[in-house]
Amino acid sequence: MTPAQSAANRAVVIGSGFGGIAAAIRLQARGYATTLLEMRDAPGGRAYVYRQDGFTFDAGPTIVTAPFLIDELFALGCRRTEDFVRIVPCSPFYRIVFHDGRVFDYTGNEAEIIAEIEKFEPTDVAGYRQFVGRSRAIFDKAFTELADRPFSSPWDMLRVAPDLVRLQSHQSVYQLISRYIRNEQLRQVFSFHPLLIGGNPFQSSSIYSMIHYLERKWGVHFAMGGTGAIVEGLLKLFDEMGGTLLLNARVAEILVRDGAATGVRLADGREFPASVVVANSDTANTYRKLLAPQHRRKWTDRRLEKMRYSMGLFVVYFGTACTYPHLAHHTIVLGPRYQELLADIFQNKILADDFSLYLHAPTRTDPTLAPPGGECFYVLSPVPNLLGDIDWHAVKDRYADAILASLEIPALCPDLRKHIVTRRIMTPLDFETELDAYVGSAFQFEPILTQSAWFRPHNVSEDVRGLYLVGAGTHPGAGLPGVLSSAKLLDRVVPNPLVEARSQ
Repeated sequence: MTPAQSAANRAVVIGSGFGGIAAAIRLQARGYATTLLEMRDAPGGRAYVYRQDGFTFDAGPTIVTAPFLIDELFALGCRRTEDFVRIVPCSPFYRIVFHDGRVFDYTGNEAEIIAEIEKFEPTDVAGYRQFVGRSRAIFDKAFTELADRPFSSPWDMLRVAPDLVRLQSHQSVYQLISRYIRNEQLRQVFSFHPLLIGGNPFQSSSIYSMIHYLERKWGVHFAMGGTGAIVEGLLKLFDEMGGTLLLNARVAEILVRDGAATGVRLADGREFPASVVVANSDTANTYRKLLAPQHRRKWTDRRLEKMRYSMGLFVVYFGTACTYPHLAHHTIVLGPRYQELLADIFQNKILADDFSLYLHAPTRTDPTLAPPGGECFYVLSPVPNLLGDIDWHAVKDRYADAILASLEIPALCPDLRKHIVTRRIMTPLDFETELDAYVGSAFQFEPILTQSAWFRPHNVSEDVRGLYLVGAGTHPGAGLPGVLSSAKLLDRVVPNPLVEARSQ
């Protein structure tokens, strides 16, 4: 192999989140000699694992949907998912607890979910059935047809524009739900999903209502050992396939010559030449920090500053010396305000006194994540990103205590604070410093219509040839199915390495 051929067969992936790991496996399977670079001391990106006082805390994501996308990655190495990790279904998918004490168990079983609807408003059953039909129609177009298709030119968008008009994608998720369901609490039940990918249900395009059908079709799952067990299994596969993972390897610059990526330079000075560079790093900071200004025509600092970014997250990880066996694995705790609270988070960017929460109790499914007789948790509160004027150093302990106190109700965790034996806190400021997330955004760009598909930074960089993007900041967006699909579509746009070599 000549030096030119050798360079043409090398690929570098920046960041070992799920998008980066999936991209690395796919490139390695295609014949590239692939190096996966991770700036932290352990892999996973958002799926980093904290181990503290005998407890195992998944940083997130914790909700596994569309597990076939994980199966496809193991199949590329002629292996099966179950050879590496056991993924099990959760039931209910979510337990939704309202501030008035009412409870809705959200499942994928139609008879069960209709029975839950009837507890709130029997006349909404017919509307729910109509909504399922609409959610399926959106799913068939937006996920089945388009999730792993690149939007690299205006023509790609124009081809699907009639479908977007027909599906009324200009409406918000909440507006769509309200067409079918009248009860306000049921509207909240069926509209909260955009929050799982960084969006406001009152602003996110109704396209994202497809999540309901996606979950109904494939279910909600959890990996025994935690989400980190999936990361560990995929990286073991990557190693078996001949790939290379380097930790504590912070990329300082994407090298560019004659408008094309030629590799990367690390902060310690080491260089990795490659004809293909894939960035699973935060998209805004990839352009802002890793590409010199002279190489950027479209994604300038000014352009990136004008984008709308998702909310931040405030997360309290904690372990208890007792168990709460009545809890569900996933619980959504909705406060007294819905639209008004979301406006405070997304538009007003103020830290309100009330909150809505996601409580993750993985030891309901896998007790080994905590010491015997203990329970492992994290509780997550959507909060403003760093564009809000909040001193997180000053308020984080008070805010964490208020959240934990709010969980001390019979339906959740009575006397919780008496039993906590360990805890750690993560604020939007930590997302910026530890994860290099621009403005502390937890999901990068807010999923509104004008920042979806072609309107997002493209999977094929518009500024530098040979640079590709995967992860939450590019098409199709955040969430495990989204970032895995962003890696899958690389198979459509990254050339075969042997073809590349012959052209050198």
